[in-house]
Amino acid sequence: MILPIRVLVLEDHPFVRAVAVKMLTQLGCEAVFQASDGAQALAVLEEVGAVDIALCDLCMEGMDGLEFFRQVGQCGLVGSIIISSSLSADLRRAVRQIVALSGLRLLGDVGKPLHPRALGQLLEKHLISPREERVPPPAPPPPACANEVRHALHDGQFQPYYQPKVDLMSGAVCGVEVLVRWHHPFRGVLSPVAFLPELERAGLLDSLLFTQIDQALTLQRQAREQGFAINVAFNLHAQQLANPLLVSTIRGILALQGTPGSSLTFELTESGLLEAPATSLESLVRLRMMGCQLSIDDFGAGFSSLQRLCQLPFNEIKLDAEFVRTFEDQPRCRAVISSTLALGDALGMSVVIEGVETEQQRQQLLALGCTQAQGYLFARPMSGPDLLHWLQVSAVAQQKT
Repeated sequence: MILPIRVLVLEDHPFVRAVAVKMLTQLGCEAVFQASDGAQALAVLEEVGAVDIALCDLCMEGMDGLEFFRQVGQCGLVGSIIISSSLSADLRRAVRQIVALSGLRLLGDVGKPLHPRALGQLLEKHLISPREERVPPPAPPPPACANEVRHALHDGQFQPYYQPKVDLMSGAVCGVEVLVRWHHPFRGVLSPVAFLPELERAGLLDSLLFTQIDQALTLQRQAREQGFAINVAFNLHAQQLANPLLVSTIRGILALQGTPGSSLTFELTESGLLEAPATSLESLVRLRMMGCQLSIDDFGAGFSSLQRLCQLPFNEIKLDAEFVRTFEDQPRCRAVISSTLALGDALGMSVVIEGVETEQQRQQLLALGCTQAQGYLFARPMSGPDLLHWLQVSAVAQQKT
């Protein structure tokens, strides 16, 4: 049976290349082309046109596989990539990311030597879910202007949304992270990407934060009246720490609401803390002196995590969601999670795992010793009234179990 699949074999060893070509032909591929390095492969593609799959070695004397991915990702002449290499598993895992970053679809990684069964399964996979047509990414929403965001802030169009952090064992709510959405009168509900850059340029991040804190503390009080004690976490940009009025304003809001600082957490991404001037450090220390919690967000996504933990007064680590997405089939990610849990324990810091989406992930994290997590498995970000309802429903469900 002839399979409607065109394949390009990219391999610099003549014998291995010949074996691959023969194997693909015997598996029924409609057309099989070959090249000894990336440059020759590009020339072949220019001559014969697009192919469905490129079966690629990585180490070659001429243009290597990595450069080929970069080049071919720009011309759209290859639908999917199958990696065939004798490189170590950790290097091949990194190459998979390079394939994705090049805008290519990774069909599979068959290693070496080639086996007809593994190759045949990937060809079937290609036929079951054929190449998606390249669709340009949706255009970003038109950027908001300074006047728009000023009016939106004044009119209360920026609304807080809340995503729970939960105890993995009991399902009880440990706290909520406050996110912001723009309820635009004509364009619907907009995510922060549509307005945060302009808010930052207009110097309005602090005004938004103070409004959010006031709104969230009101909701926190309502939740407490219903029997739910929840900590509330806010995202804080590193440049906001330089504002000498930041801490005193937060202290004033807490006083008006009659709420202790221990009910608040401030989350800062480590990438924004590469250079922490004295004024910023003072703000962090004062927030802790008020009883507020400080969380280093997206831990592991930057390059100075351990240094920041030593220098700055954080007492919570939020591990970047990317580790959870890949830890089921990547032992290194599992090791990073275990090590971070151990590090948090040694430093007296709580650890929250972000991005938990499946029950299997929850069970595996429990087995590693994780106690707190956040993600779509538990709840998506929701409005204040929806959060109060969700807390009640969640409490009833816990009582039944």
